[in-house]
Amino acid sequence: MRWLALLLIAATMARAEGETAGRFDYYVLSLSWSPTWCALEGESRGSPQCDEGRAHGWVLHGLWPQYDRGWPSYCQTAEANPSRAQTGAMADIMGSAGNAWHQWKKHGRCSGLDPEGYFGLARRAFGAVTPPEVFRKLTEPVKLPAAVVEEAFLQANPGWRPDMLTITCREGRIHEARLCLTRDLEPRLCGDDVVRDCEMRDALMDAVP
Repeated sequence: MRWLALLLIAATMARAEGETAGRFDYYVLSLSWSPTWCALEGESRGSPQCDEGRAHGWVLHGLWPQYDRGWPSYCQTAEANPSRAQTGAMADIMGSAGNAWHQWKKHGRCSGLDPEGYFGLARRAFGAVTPPEVFRKLTEPVKLPAAVVEEAFLQANPGWRPDMLTITCREGRIHEARLCLTRDLEPRLCGDDVVRDCEMRDALMDAVP
């Protein structure tokens, strides 16, 4: 039973809740492939992110404060919550105001910033990424190795290294690209608990509608 106790301790260390805001080591910038999220969740929820004509590709899922091992969430902060105008203003890159609100509650509070500072930082981090143009040109769904998606990001962003980026899959589909950043938004090595490279060789990637 000793191994089970150790496993439970490790899981507790990996994910904390209610931590003090502003105490973390680096950020993870998570970009979601919108067609995947819409196919698996968004369309059934009636999310405006998936409305016809929106044509989202890579969208900002979130900017997540991270420990060298583990991550905080739902932190205690004295900062006021964002207004509807502030969350609504993020819909152009986050898909919906609802996602912006959720990201603030779970991750933004942990940054130690106010909503304006956090969303401004997230927008700046997102804007510094060059999404691979090839995926915007997809007219039909394709199956491809997840490693191809990673390589496309590395070619489009020459300052990155493979150990700074991870590509995730979900239910057989390309799901997210996650980039590790310093608190000053410079690319840096990811912690072992962040690197979850998808090893699929036939992951589905839906075309942008």
